[in-house]
Amino acid sequence: MMQGIAAKKQANRPRLGFLGVGWIGRHRMEAIAQSGVAEVTAVVDPSPTAMTEAEKAAPGCQRAGSFEELLAAPLDGIVIATPSAVHAEQSIRALEKGLAVFCQKPLGRNAQEVRRVVDAARAANRLLGVDLSYRFTAGMRQLREHIRGGELGDVFATNLVFHNAYGPDKAWFYDPKLSGGGCVMDLGIHLVDLALWVLDFPEVTRVSSNLYAGAKPLTNPGAAVEDYAVAQLELKNGTAVQLACSWKVSAGCDAVIEASFYGSKGGASFRNVNGSFYDFTADLFRGTSRQRLSDPPDAWGGRAAVDWATRLSEGARFDPEAERLVVVAEALDRIYRPRS
Repeated sequence: MMQGIAAKKQANRPRLGFLGVGWIGRHRMEAIAQSGVAEVTAVVDPSPTAMTEAEKAAPGCQRAGSFEELLAAPLDGIVIATPSAVHAEQSIRALEKGLAVFCQKPLGRNAQEVRRVVDAARAANRLLGVDLSYRFTAGMRQLREHIRGGELGDVFATNLVFHNAYGPDKAWFYDPKLSGGGCVMDLGIHLVDLALWVLDFPEVTRVSSNLYAGAKPLTNPGAAVEDYAVAQLELKNGTAVQLACSWKVSAGCDAVIEASFYGSKGGASFRNVNGSFYDFTADLFRGTSRQRLSDPPDAWGGRAAVDWATRLSEGARFDPEAERLVVVAEALDRIYRPRS
């Protein structure tokens, strides 16, 4: 099916293949296509409808019949938006073929899988990106700049919340062998990443957690996935990080999302607006006063993908910052097994 694809590319525009073009995969594809920094060369998805919609969004792209056919095409990178169970293996195979990789989160179901992918990227000297998209919201980037600049003083506490009144609509999310976990793996990963990213990745020294499934304590995370979780992470710099996340909770709205930071000189908060999954405000606090840093609208959803494609077009290879992906995965592992 791919014989007709041209091997030649436009100067400095990497040729990209898209593995999985359901809603999120197609959204990331559209963001890259609209940016103009890369060519949408080929797509593959088991759904004919998804393939047709992808072709509408990126006219001229070619259909591949399988992942193997995609790997054999003349590409510079692959964007992966498939179920979590195959993220690590698909990423490694692409990297070993010499392709850069941008993958949906989680990169792996545990830290061991994530470590294997990062090692493969280093060995191949290829750019590796993961769609930790909340880093690219205007509000979080401004908060990070102010916090790193010392405006909050010593940050001693962080409060992280992601409650979702709905749960995923795919069955594999509820199988721990396929998903790696429930709401922590799906939602909590964004929050843990944000906290560590803002604070410059201090060492996580201690973790305690409680996981629930169907309103009952989940004593064996390998047997079922959690739909509610609370955890506390203690960091080497003295910061206490509190996390709460859930699926299908009675939140009174679609979602409650928050990342707040409290320091010796002030506070800062990133919060969603009116239950939205997309609209956020960011504020700095001084006692009872508030300084608004960011308001919606903010078209942030595809920025992580575009950033990766832009760096690829500039010739970027393996970035040692990818090691941070392992740090986040290790923290999640400890939430699932707090005594380990």
